[in-house]
Amino acid sequence: MPKLNHTDNPIQFYTATILLWQKLLKQDKYKQIIIDSLTFLVKEQRVKIYGFVIMENHIHIIWQGTTLYSLKHTQLSFMKYTAQQIKFDLEKHHPDVLPYFIVEAKDRKYQFWERNALSIDIMSSDVFIQKLNYIHKNPVRANLCITETDYKYSSAKHYMSMPNDFIFLEVYEHHL
Repeated sequence: MPKLNHTDNPIQFYTATILLWQKLLKQDKYKQIIIDSLTFLVKEQRVKIYGFVIMENHIHIIWQGTTLYSLKHTQLSFMKYTAQQIKFDLEKHHPDVLPYFIVEAKDRKYQFWERNALSIDIMSSDVFIQKLNYIHKNPVRANLCITETDYKYSSAKHYMSMPNDFIFLEVYEHHL
C-alpha cells in the first residue's frame, strides 16, 4: 500500500454537516457560496483541493493545507465565512428560515454547521481512492442523479476528464 507524499501537512477527508441535517444547501445559491469560498482558498494558496461533493445537508472535501496556512485554521475560517454568507442571504431573502437555526449559545444567535466537523488524515493512496469514490457516489446514493458525472456539485467530472466549472481542483496523482 503506497504512502502519500506528505509529512507535516496530511491530505484530509473532511465532512461538515448542516445543523440537524437540515437541507439548507438544497438551493444552488448556497452551494455556490461554498464553491466561491473553495475557489478563494485555493487562489490564496491556503489549500489544495483534490475532491469534493456538496450535498443538500452536508459536504465532503478531500484537501490539504499548504506551507503558508494550517489546515485547521483554514477549516475554521471556511466554516465561519460560509455560515456568515448564508446568514446574510437568509436575512435578506428568507427570514422565515432563520428560526430553524437559532441556538442557545453565548457566542452566536444562529448556527448553520454542526460543531466538530470530521477530519481524517488520508495516509495511503488506497484510502484516498476509497474516499474519492465514496464522495462521488454520494449523490447517486441520495437519488439526486443517475450517474456520478450527472451531479454538478462534485469533482466526479474532473476525474473523468469531462468539462466542469471547478478550476480550483488538483489531480491527486501528482501528489502520491
